[in-house]
Amino acid sequence: MDLIPGVQMTASALDAEKTRIEVTAQNITNAFTTRDADGQPYQRKEVAFEAFLDKAQGANAAHSLMQSVRVSGIVSDKEPGERIYKPHHPHADDEGMVLMPNVKMSEEMVNLITASHAYTANLTAFQTSKELVNKTLSIGKA
Repeated sequence: MDLIPGVQMTASALDAEKTRIEVTAQNITNAFTTRDADGQPYQRKEVAFEAFLDKAQGANAAHSLMQSVRVSGIVSDKEPGERIYKPHHPHADDEGMVLMPNVKMSEEMVNLITASHAYTANLTAFQTSKELVNKTLSIGKA
């Protein structure tokens, strides 16, 4: 019996959700950044996940594949941000309009809560798998 793949699958999901939390935090942090390194307003980032087959470890590794998740990329949301009237803003155009980032705080908060719950669920599965491995190893010791 091979219990380690369950731990490995859950670890890959934890890593992917951690990336989603970090990117969402970056979006929230830059919600009012009107100039990025390229001179344009900050563009919201999104994390893309993908499932992949990974070879299992152990005795049946040659015949066993396990499905895991990983980050396939971090992409910019190209939707333009809102234009607001702020004539005294240093980045205002000739009409007094400022192009804001395309970050919607309500959407980012939903993403943060969703990612946090997914991370917690995967952490619980990881801990349960670890407990099962420890109990399995202690069977012969009793």
